[in-house]
Amino acid sequence: MDNKDILKLLKTSEYDFLRENIHLQDRIGMLCLGGSLSYGTSIEGKSDIDLRGFAFETPAELIGITNSFNQIVEVNTDTTIYAFNKFIKLLLENNPNIIELLGCKPEYYLYMTDVSKELIKHRKMFLTTKCIRSFGGYAGQQLARLENAIARDSLPQARKEEHSEISLNNAMASFVDKYTEFEQGSIILYIDDSIKENMDKEVFADINLRHYPVRDLSGILSEFTNITKQYGKLNHRNKKKDDEHLNKHAMHLIRLYYMVFDLLEKGDIVTYREAERPFLLEIRKGKFMREDGTYDKSFYDFRDELDKRFQYAQKHTVLPDKVNMKEVEDFIMDVNERIVRKEL
Repeated sequence: MDNKDILKLLKTSEYDFLRENIHLQDRIGMLCLGGSLSYGTSIEGKSDIDLRGFAFETPAELIGITNSFNQIVEVNTDTTIYAFNKFIKLLLENNPNIIELLGCKPEYYLYMTDVSKELIKHRKMFLTTKCIRSFGGYAGQQLARLENAIARDSLPQARKEEHSEISLNNAMASFVDKYTEFEQGSIILYIDDSIKENMDKEVFADINLRHYPVRDLSGILSEFTNITKQYGKLNHRNKKKDDEHLNKHAMHLIRLYYMVFDLLEKGDIVTYREAERPFLLEIRKGKFMREDGTYDKSFYDFRDELDKRFQYAQKHTVLPDKVNMKEVEDFIMDVNERIVRKEL
């Protein structure tokens, strides 16, 4: 599907929310393709259209008492659009899902404004050594998903708990963005000896939440429950479907390494992986997967080589430790002033 087809699709009733939602109508500042299409790793008939972008707050939301929005998520079309100020905050955190939106191929930007063009032009001002933690953690999450899915039913109980803790911590890393006033350290997870007869080790939690919304707490506990259940029961694999997912995780793990190399070694964002695309597609199609669903040793050897390069790049990165906050703040203030003057 080319851009003309996608733009035509956006005019259908399925995407009416782009024109009817009060936070989006006439306020979208950038709309672009995300996911596999933006990476160059899509497969015909197997890759959905993901839309990502940001929308400007209203003057009332910026300087009045009207509550602002954080993001609009439309599940049916896999669309996520952030409020401009939330988008900037996530950029400053070097959030991988947001950083990659400033490094897409030009033709993958479906709607642009002067502000989004300025953001892309000056994208390097947001990049810092936070990339090491954010992208490294994201890559670790992909590796954990891969190893967990392969080994979940055959690992000793204590090792399952270790993998469970990794998955729980990976989920918790997103709580800051998803739940009200959730601060890092509010929940600390760790493994200790279990008093249960059928368990040697167990994941425990120290929780420090006060005056916390019950709805958000329910969401957090629900996420923890779903992850814990995965390790407490046998999986009846739909082999074809599950193998496709595993290969996709493996591909994204390698893709993330290539992307973080550009960030740490060149100080730039390159989302579409032109040079590595054929190799990444081979991984997605099962290049390293054995008949029994496990992965060939050569995959892990290759991943170890990439990790060594990552470790070296961390120590010799061209990225600064901190952003120039005056430069960023001047930019944000200029945009918000234009909104208040109703020039955007």
